[in-house]
Amino acid sequence: MYTQPNLSKALILAVIMTVGFEVQAQSSVVPPASHAKKAAKKEAPTYVCPMHPDVTSAKPGRCPKCKMDLRPAKTESTLSPDNRTEPTGPKVATPPTARNKMVIPDVEVLDQHGNELHFYRDLIKDKTVAINFIFTNCTTICPPLAATFARLQKEMGEKVGKDVHLISISVDPVTDTPERLKAWGAKFKAGPGWTFVTGEKQEMDKLLNALGAAVSKREDHTPAMIIGNDARGVWTRTYGLAKITQIVGVIQNVIAGRVEESSAAEEVKP
Repeated sequence: MYTQPNLSKALILAVIMTVGFEVQAQSSVVPPASHAKKAAKKEAPTYVCPMHPDVTSAKPGRCPKCKMDLRPAKTESTLSPDNRTEPTGPKVATPPTARNKMVIPDVEVLDQHGNELHFYRDLIKDKTVAINFIFTNCTTICPPLAATFARLQKEMGEKVGKDVHLISISVDPVTDTPERLKAWGAKFKAGPGWTFVTGEKQEMDKLLNALGAAVSKREDHTPAMIIGNDARGVWTRTYGLAKITQIVGVIQNVIAGRVEESSAAEEVKP
């Protein structure tokens, strides 16, 4: 039998152990407020350039490379279904990158003369191209983009249509018929080697998505110019309103199979 002193000691020991377990359990629980703060930090929006996924900012602003507005990056908290060991990162449109063979759909399109073409095999395959994005009702950035191509056409002379091909893709194919594109191009004296592209909306959406230029509103289309050498698998982009000498330099480098990213002289500004 337990004596009175031994029983008292056992009761005291039991109380001490119970209190110890409770303290330990409480110390392992993070207060809900702390969880909320950490979740808020994780959910803080990050802004990213649709054309340059490496350009990110904690605040809205413009990409210093292509001048396109930064957009909120979409993140996923689940694991990738194709690779369960790696979490998915920000979801952004994949732009053409240097030294990468760009996958371009061979969609059916129409040029400004009404000719039926296959975009890849007729306009891109084995060629060096400069591509911009326009729509004929635009009164802001599109006329300057076309004027840049016009100056580029004049600067490069006979090389246009031979060493490099200019392509202006409509982001509003429903409105931009071949006739409208031809009339609009005539305002900028578009000559041989400068092709305007439109087509069925579904086909054009595939094309714009592949080029990283799809937008929900036509007014938000990118002012970037894509320059690529399909034969050598060299692709890059520059600001579509950059100085002609800079654009010509990029084109010459791409023709030669070498490319450097456009220098960013300014920081991302909110």
